[in-house]
Amino acid sequence: MIDSDNIASALEQQARLQPEGIALIVPQRRVGERWLDERFSYRQLDDLSQRLAAGLQASGIVPGTRVAFMVPPSLEFFALFFALFKAGCVPVLIDPGIGTKSLKSCLGEACPEVFIGISRAQLARMLLGWGRGHVRQTITVGPRPFWRGLRYRDLAMADATGFVPPVVGPDDPAAILFTSGSTGIPKGVVYRHRHFAAQVRLVREAYSIQPGEVDLPTFPPFALFDPALGMTTVIPTMDFTRPARVDPDMLVSLIRHYRVTNLFGSPALMDTLTRHLDARSMTLPTLKRVLSAGAPVPPRVVERMHRALPAGADIHTPYGATECLPVATISGRELAEGLSQGNRGGLGICVGKPLDANRVRVIQINDQALPETASAISVAAGEIGEICVAGPTATDTYWRRQEQTRLAKMIDPRGVVWHRMGDLGRFDEQGRLWYCGRKSERVETADGALYTECIEGRINAISGVFRSALVGVGDVGRQVPVVIVEPESDREPESCRIKVAQAMQLYSETASIRHLLLHPSLPVDIRHNAKIKRGSLAAWAALRLPAAAIKQA
Repeated sequence: MIDSDNIASALEQQARLQPEGIALIVPQRRVGERWLDERFSYRQLDDLSQRLAAGLQASGIVPGTRVAFMVPPSLEFFALFFALFKAGCVPVLIDPGIGTKSLKSCLGEACPEVFIGISRAQLARMLLGWGRGHVRQTITVGPRPFWRGLRYRDLAMADATGFVPPVVGPDDPAAILFTSGSTGIPKGVVYRHRHFAAQVRLVREAYSIQPGEVDLPTFPPFALFDPALGMTTVIPTMDFTRPARVDPDMLVSLIRHYRVTNLFGSPALMDTLTRHLDARSMTLPTLKRVLSAGAPVPPRVVERMHRALPAGADIHTPYGATECLPVATISGRELAEGLSQGNRGGLGICVGKPLDANRVRVIQINDQALPETASAISVAAGEIGEICVAGPTATDTYWRRQEQTRLAKMIDPRGVVWHRMGDLGRFDEQGRLWYCGRKSERVETADGALYTECIEGRINAISGVFRSALVGVGDVGRQVPVVIVEPESDREPESCRIKVAQAMQLYSETASIRHLLLHPSLPVDIRHNAKIKRGSLAAWAALRLPAAAIKQA
């Protein structure tokens, strides 16, 4: 349990329970199979964050101040983030990989008054005008461009005894986390302190995480759970904006050297790692669990990871979104026992049963706002509709995005907020949830709707296919469905195309799709390197289809 409404109390609690326990390991250099590193205890991390919070307060940064935060995983990353919570500030997290134009737009929406970043981020802010007109104070981790603003090293007070913690309530804003915008515009999700507290509790309970475990998180936001869960964080030496390009040998070395028990990563990173493990028949005997989220996890990735795990360990694929996480979860062993065949058979991807704390409905597909749940009509089990969730982690608003909030939220008679996930899915007879694709990416043909994960599951099961995408070209209601295939790098493209075309004729769902294109590398999102950008692919496909084919539809 967390001692107070402020999520920062979770770190303070761990500092009391295990003061000399290692909170953070920062590997510096690899020497053979060993690593030289820096280590920081929970007492040290909590003390540093306390002194930084005092420095923020002494600098006139008051509770409620929005703070743009661009610091990569490091000691400074953890210490500053918890210091911001302690000082009652509201950190604004934006993935730097979304592009300079989108990043500037997001900062323009968030209107941060303070900008904390490494030297490169501060320089980009100055040159590109990020936060211009709003940022009144800067704090730089590293050398200050043109000697402007405060230095991180000067922020930490020598003595924090004069620090007065602000009063924070469970409904007070804790952070603004921007979505990646992979299927729409990036939106700032307002997290309240109760949302973070609930996430810590649900993650701990769902996966039986124990204090003293060792985590290797390859996605920075997830790493912030570690101190609250009492785990030791090992920071991998990687480019966090390019998880698919991670060095798998480095990951294996860190896992073995530090006896890592928990690994978190995107499906793209897991694909890279498991190919490396499988090709060398390598195992990871210290791991207790692997978590992969952010996009659908292909069955072959789950199966390869299983071969590398010891008995009793498992890979889990939690389902959720920035706006609501976790919603449901399923273990790899459940998938391996036959549910993955459902994906290969066109049923979508099984994401498991909802967590006990959540209520989940599947409603009729509707692109309009539904202010009240009474307007939402539930579908029967087995029927595809939009997934909606109410629970302790379901956020209630986007920052300064009233229209998007209106489209994504519903209120029930008790005043509880339901989040419309924007995902399509179905419940099976056992109460398991199956994900069938994004609502905005369904293909509406003259003969009915086609759903991305249902079609792509069959295509991806064909030997030689690395991944595929279903897109629609033309007007909604008369769209022309197109399947775009990225072959495995070691396969001859034309032979792969012929094989896929023949296989598509075997199933009623795919036999009517007349257009099949090859693509050398499907575009994916920057955050997880796994969500396919079907919107840009649809435009690409439109240029390659005969004009007559589109008109006839």
